[in-house]
Amino acid sequence: MAAEAFARWAARTEATLERLLPDPGRAPARLHAAMRHASLGGGKRMRPLLVYAAGTALGADEAALDVAAAAVELVHAYSLVHDDLPAMDDDDLRRGLPTVHVAFDEATAILAGDALQTLAFSALAAADAPAQLRIDWVRALADASGVAGMCGGQALDIDATGRVQPLEGLQRMHALKTGALIRAAVRIGALAGGADVATLERLDRYAAALGLAFQVRDDILDVEASSEQLGKTAGKDAAQAKSTYPALLGMDGARARLEQLAVEMDEALAPLGERAALLAALGELAVKRTH
Repeated sequence: MAAEAFARWAARTEATLERLLPDPGRAPARLHAAMRHASLGGGKRMRPLLVYAAGTALGADEAALDVAAAAVELVHAYSLVHDDLPAMDDDDLRRGLPTVHVAFDEATAILAGDALQTLAFSALAAADAPAQLRIDWVRALADASGVAGMCGGQALDIDATGRVQPLEGLQRMHALKTGALIRAAVRIGALAGGADVATLERLDRYAAALGLAFQVRDDILDVEASSEQLGKTAGKDAAQAKSTYPALLGMDGARARLEQLAVEMDEALAPLGERAALLAALGELAVKRTH
């Protein structure tokens, strides 16, 4: 059941992105093509899947979640475009394809990231949803994207490159850089389902553990997997002398932390019972993924 739902939601996300993204046949064609290169035809779609899973767990209709799920993915795509730039992580491979600045050029990549981000908020503002819900969606996504989220986490990552971070600092950085958008995805879905305060708090705890688990697993894969398996350059963390969970805890310690986070996710979702089955399945996928 989970695999079928995830495939359906990924297809809905792809279709909504196709509809929202500008026509590459229209000027400025190069920018439009770069936006589509960054967004379509690849990736795990974890964040939009979380929007759908949280929303449908609380009774929201799938169609009511389409634009919100795509908006979260647009922000994620923008973050990857900018993260891959020479001034940031300087990567040539993403989702098994040349990164945007390689496939096009650096200036176009910067503009494509900017345009993807603003398109996300334009789409949310124009969504077929109650005005208060749209405001709440915009605020959740904006909070996750700025200095209290991804941008702040990226700044901390840059500051820490080349030096050893304490574990607490590493966790704070990843809670912002990776975890904030994952928490926003879950919250956006939950808001569409009319979640009360207590349910939002439980889902925030689940999402916080999931975001950290996703990063711990990413660090492990950066050591163990190949570039072909990952669809991006393997070994980048060690090459850039970045602090990682395996570096600070050892591989066994990183795996133990991953198991602890899986327990935390299960405990947070337990009060929701069977309604949270697909959220639990996404948590399991994050812990056990191989790429």
